[in-house]
Amino acid sequence: MKILYYLPSLYTSGGLERIIVFKANYFANHLPDVKVVLVTSEQLNKPSFFPLSENVKHIDLNVCIDYPFDQPPLLKLLRFPFLYRKFKNKFLKILNQEKPDIVISTMRREINFLPLLNDGSIKVAELHVTKEFYHPNFPKGIGGFLRERKDNVRLKKLKLMDAVVFLTAQEKSFWPELSNVHVIPNPLVLQPKGRSTCQEKQVIAVGRYVPQKGFDLLVEAWHIVNASHPDWVLKIYGDGSSVELQQQIDRLGLTKSCKLKPSTTAIEEKYCDSSIFVLSSRYDGFGMVLVEAMACGLPAIAFDCPSGPSEIIQDGVDGFLVKNGNVEKLAERISTLIKDDLLRKEMGEKALVNSARFHVEKIAEQWKYLFESFGESTKSD
Repeated sequence: MKILYYLPSLYTSGGLERIIVFKANYFANHLPDVKVVLVTSEQLNKPSFFPLSENVKHIDLNVCIDYPFDQPPLLKLLRFPFLYRKFKNKFLKILNQEKPDIVISTMRREINFLPLLNDGSIKVAELHVTKEFYHPNFPKGIGGFLRERKDNVRLKKLKLMDAVVFLTAQEKSFWPELSNVHVIPNPLVLQPKGRSTCQEKQVIAVGRYVPQKGFDLLVEAWHIVNASHPDWVLKIYGDGSSVELQQQIDRLGLTKSCKLKPSTTAIEEKYCDSSIFVLSSRYDGFGMVLVEAMACGLPAIAFDCPSGPSEIIQDGVDGFLVKNGNVEKLAERISTLIKDDLLRKEMGEKALVNSARFHVEKIAEQWKYLFESFGESTKSD
């Protein structure tokens, strides 16, 4: 069986790239008779940020539609028709050469034509974002009309796919129009060698410095926490522009107790040096960092946002769920774990145990079952 994935590039440290490379490596190395091909289009001759197994074949189409990312919108619009045709033609050529049994779309531009192809392969869409990602602030008037039309086109394409895979059951519920659906969570990429003692006076958060991650809400909550627990520190690790967030921290007088840090490849060490993990996202596709932190023995606190935290955290057992956006309650839950050493350690121990359900072996079995369920629909290699 040959599986072909498409995603724009592999040179960045994003969650999508990390998960796809991890799964591709595992499938190619551990599933008998499975070959994996990763197709990108904007690799720019750069190496993959996450190492690829020698058993995974990587093909780049070398068609840069999005890059450079700062190109003027009008120029991008004028160039798009030509580049899109080039992208599609090269993609079709690769399909003809590789003849994959299963093609997995990550819902980029390939979704516009992939469901319409009759190349004999099974077509699977894999959604790594929540539906809220497509319209976090649904505007009225012409903007709302255009977004609704785009939603309908996307839905029409998904209905034509042989299967659609969501990361959570909650996300599946957001798409009642679809019947060809499956729920397979992301696997735990991190394989911790250590664990937290939950004794350090440190809280940790991880994610990109973008509004989606809600770090502005977390800083507000920390302002409340800091008033009663000035000896504790909050560290936020992430990529992107942190100027506005730092200004908020300075304005609230939190410079000494709230630190913004760049992303690091030694994130396991940072988890183990902390005692509480907080996810403040307004919405999230899954919340992989939650699973990672819990696997390091950290109790977790998260906004009950769409669509991952409620299917990762067992509220009151291995962490706390807080009503989405409720800053005061978030601060209260953080303070609860700061004040109660025993509760913090007990929840951390349960978090470590409960994170085992996301081990890659268990997730890979679910994918294997899905692949095999296609049965005679797939071509023999």
